Amino acid sequence: MTEPLRVLLADDQTLVRTGFRLILGADGIDVVAEATNGTEAVEAAGRTRPDVVLMDVRMPEMDGLEATRRILTGGQDSPRVIILTTFDLDRYVYAALSAGASGFLLKDVTPEHLTAAVRTVRTGDALLAPAITRRLVERFAGGEHGRGAGDERRNSAGGEHRFSAEGEPRHSTRRGGGSAGLHRDLVPLTPRELEVLGLLARGLSNAELAARLHLAEATVKTHVARILAKLGLRDRVQAVIVAYETGLVSAGTRDAAEQSTEPVGDRGRGVAGPAL
Repeated sequence: MTEPLRVLLADDQTLVRTGFRLILGADGIDVVAEATNGTEAVEAAGRTRPDVVLMDVRMPEMDGLEATRRILTGGQDSPRVIILTTFDLDRYVYAALSAGASGFLLKDVTPEHLTAAVRTVRTGDALLAPAITRRLVERFAGGEHGRGAGDERRNSAGGEHRFSAEGEPRHSTRRGGGSAGLHRDLVPLTPRELEVLGLLARGLSNAELAARLHLAEATVKTHVARILAKLGLRDRVQAVIVAYETGLVSAGTRDAAEQSTEPVGDRGRGVAGPAL
């Protein structure tokens, strides 16, 4: 018999926690703990070892970004984190995804989408639809964002992402010479893997990648798995972010295939289209 899915709710609004707890409970999902700030969330995650954490991005004492970073220091044994937010194009959401969160949900998400999202990330899949991921990354990766004094936060795989004082990302330095100026983080990848990563970042699904590259879908999945392993990433969301931050894909790059991945009626809700 499969054990019930265990969830930690972290939000400083009592009504949000109460509503989510009722929705999840009605679908057979156990809420094992609740937290009103990031400090409580980190403590509760260590104590209860949930499968999934629903994390508000803005909370007192410690925000959801820092709490996510601390919870995910356990690597692959850490719970999956879904960020809760009011706005989809939010720099703090982007920073949390860079730190290892598996996706985000808007707080007005429907009950069906909430329970489906929790079950999706538990299996190891990322939550965001490709087109939503691209819009979020394009807005906050590089460019004018990230100027000024900054600090470094480690992602769940031990790699470093640079952020400005406001929590916005900055480009790492490029490696000079060799590999035609390829960013140092991408050096382990083969030419085929670089091609797959670039197309993945533009929003293509496994089936679309297979058709574009004339490969079997199983072969594409193998390439994606190797990319994640070589770069030390948790899921495809982080792979998309790396592709933009390293300059492999630039903001504004479009691919026709991505247009079909996001149903019009769900745009902006953080759960549209197929999981990454």
